[in-house]
Amino acid sequence: MSDLSHVGDAGDVRMVDVGGKPHSRRRAIARARVDMAAGTAERLQSLPKGDALVTAQLAGIMAAKRTSELIPLCHPLPVTHVEVRLDVTSDAVEIEATVETTAQTGVEMEALVAATVAALTVYDMAKAVDKEMVISGVRLVEKTKEPA
Repeated sequence: MSDLSHVGDAGDVRMVDVGGKPHSRRRAIARARVDMAAGTAERLQSLPKGDALVTAQLAGIMAAKRTSELIPLCHPLPVTHVEVRLDVTSDAVEIEATVETTAQTGVEMEALVAATVAALTVYDMAKAVDKEMVISGVRLVEKTKEPA
């Protein structure tokens, strides 16, 4: 069990001690997708500025900043940049979240949470017209670490 970073040798859960690690510039990118009927995607594309997509974008940004409040063993991090992009295709909304920090641990969870909450927000905003939507493909696609 000790191969799991948040589990001790005795099987107890713990927050990883990163106190001795140097600060590094870190970046993570995560993606998610909300599959939907073509008519739902068309409706989302035709909404004016300030629409459901902007709401989802803001929800993702807010979620990234609050990840340590949602995931019990995540460190609170000084997030320096969050970008959430939503692209409406003919039958889906594709989401990409980029999160950056200069800290002693990475921002993978922040990027994953941002992409997921943005997807959940799209789902929430469109569920009245499309009961068959599916959130899928939530994944980390990139993480980098450079000297601070």
